Amino acid sequence: MKPSHEGRVAIVTGAARGIGQAIAIQLAERGARLVLLDREAAHETAALISSETLIATADVSSPADWERIDQQVRARFGRTDIVVNNAGIGAPKAIDDLDYATWQRMFRINLDSHFFSAKQFVPQMRSNGWGRFVNISSNSIGLAITGMSHYMASKMGVIGFVRGLANDVADSGITVNAILPAITNTRLTQDMPEEAKRQTWQHQAIKRFAEPSDIAGSVCFLTSDDAAFITGQALPVDGGQYKIS
Repeated sequence: MKPSHEGRVAIVTGAARGIGQAIAIQLAERGARLVLLDREAAHETAALISSETLIATADVSSPADWERIDQQVRARFGRTDIVVNNAGIGAPKAIDDLDYATWQRMFRINLDSHFFSAKQFVPQMRSNGWGRFVNISSNSIGLAITGMSHYMASKMGVIGFVRGLANDVADSGITVNAILPAITNTRLTQDMPEEAKRQTWQHQAIKRFAEPSDIAGSVCFLTSDDAAFITGQALPVDGGQYKIS
């Protein structure tokens, strides 16, 4: 059986570490050629991948940077088949302290970047008759967490954008889906007190933190031909924490 992503070219944003790194590694293991996109060059991730990679730096909130990345990818690989919009920020700030500049920055990085990637890559995916977008949202939108109104709004916006875009491109062989990860065991959560971790696990069916590889496996499925009839969906990958009603 040939690898599920053989011959595909995949862009992963936020690929230098954490969830993005795990996504890139697993896509490469399945045969994809990777574009490792981050603010800093993702050399560490590239060293963990045996297939051909393109290391690129960019500000995902800049349309000009997306155009430049497209040109670089075309020059190296000829096309883009898969875009995983993983890059994001999430610093908490209570509404009393939340200023408009912080609100705008959250949306530029967590949501506007997804729009820019679609504007850049949908036309060539249409021409090729195949494409996959997977946009990372968050299961926090269904949880009682304070100080995260700007973050939750941006991540809920991801779901709305995914569902709308899926309708626009469905006749072109392109699927668009969102993944809602739980709090994941990355560098950002390493310093969380054990008690805080246990309180998180109490609300999950699976009593542990998500690992980056847990999220990556779901991305690999949604970007494969096996998921060709799945689009416009928001998939929680959180050990059974987020109960959809």
